[in-house]
Amino acid sequence: MRTILLDQPLGWRDIAAIAEGADILLADPARQRIATARAIVETIVARGIRAYGVNTGVGALSDVAVDRDHQRQLSRNLLMSHACGVGERLGAREVRAIIAAQVNNYAHGHSGVRPAVVDGLIALLQHDCIPDVPARGSVGYLTHMAHIALVLIGEGRAHLGGEALSGAEALARIGIEPLVLEAKEGLSLVNGTPCATGLASLALARSERLLDWADATAAMSFENLHGQPNAFDAVPLALRVSAGLAETGRNLRERLAGSEILAATAGARTQDALSLRAVPHVHGAARDSLAHVGRAIDQELASVTDNPAIAGTPEAPLVYSEAHAVSPALGLAMDSLGIAVAEVAAMAERRLDRLVNPLVSGLPAFLAGNSGVGSGFMIAQYTAVALVNENRRLAAPASLDGGITSALQEDHLSHATPAATKALAILDNAEAIVAIELMAAAQAYEFQEPALKRAPGTDGLYRAVRAILPPYADDRPLADDMAKARALIRQARPAAAPPLAAS
Repeated sequence: MRTILLDQPLGWRDIAAIAEGADILLADPARQRIATARAIVETIVARGIRAYGVNTGVGALSDVAVDRDHQRQLSRNLLMSHACGVGERLGAREVRAIIAAQVNNYAHGHSGVRPAVVDGLIALLQHDCIPDVPARGSVGYLTHMAHIALVLIGEGRAHLGGEALSGAEALARIGIEPLVLEAKEGLSLVNGTPCATGLASLALARSERLLDWADATAAMSFENLHGQPNAFDAVPLALRVSAGLAETGRNLRERLAGSEILAATAGARTQDALSLRAVPHVHGAARDSLAHVGRAIDQELASVTDNPAIAGTPEAPLVYSEAHAVSPALGLAMDSLGIAVAEVAAMAERRLDRLVNPLVSGLPAFLAGNSGVGSGFMIAQYTAVALVNENRRLAAPASLDGGITSALQEDHLSHATPAATKALAILDNAEAIVAIELMAAAQAYEFQEPALKRAPGTDGLYRAVRAILPPYADDRPLADDMAKARALIRQARPAAAPPLAAS
């Protein structure tokens, strides 16, 4: 398994890799930065320098002084009171991504937690000990990270090797003593944007993989519908400036090169419907949007997102009360990602509709071998429409949501975490939609002229589908096939098409 060394700030691809199981190793310079920041906090505590969440309450209680004897209790109480999540648990990948982003944030050296706290989080990752984190109930951060931190102090619940355990039992199993939190540590463990940043990194990785599959399935549908591939030629596509469009265009040319099916109908139409002809434009725009999102996430990972931020030296401590834990940039980026993925999936459903509609496909109605007795993919297209519509509702921007919290102290919310969880929900639907198109496109090949060969790039995709799914004849529940096709999309990128000599 890959090990990622944390010295300089991690990138979103690193966070996604840790979410998938990679290990993380704290480099000595990062460990020293953490220790120095902790020494600064200890000076602040010893001198009684006023610092938010260290020797004061939080939120609207920020002007309430907390004496030294109660600062440990404040840290513990913050976890207890902030662990307010509801709903089903986040998946293991999502929790791992959040923890990885937390460790990255502390490694900047401006948080003030002890190295032992960071080591505890890394131990959870190393042992794949996954705190139970309810998915809902956050307007920005706080709740998800509080549920993670509970396990570090022997509270809350976790899953280890698939077994549900109390936090204390989970720590005992992996040989870790529960932590007794010191001043500021409770606040740092619930504060900042690691939750949104971790979830965003995972969403972006899934989106990239989905776009590769969307290009691939679009090529299969295009071939089955006898499209006119000159629309994807490099010269006319280059008239529109877009790196994403150029990439999708190249992907389509490679997938469709050598297709006897397309060669047999070349020139049959002046131009195709937009769900076929505009694939480079829609998928390309999504790719461009994802590139922007990646830069926003990397910028977040390179930033200190604690409030307060610790600076200076142990001899001359500085503490800054600011708003770095608010992340409008990340909220906007996640809203953008969700919209981009929703549009790609909506276009996939339109191609699916053309495959099953005999009025435009030239194929048997609903791709059924015995239309009438068999309904084929009729209702699978209904399912895709339902998911497209759900995505349309989900794609409403979270960054514009209102909400006033903490007695007017926190009176503007950027909703970065809800934007990220919403993007993940859109991805769930989009993967299912593209999976249905993939199945239908494979089914459509069963009705093409046998003498005409598929393009090598689409033939490999067809064979990958047929390795897990035989042709459909209304002989089994189609939902099971859909689940297998979706798993194929979620597990890996599609096999590459043979590259063109020049494009």
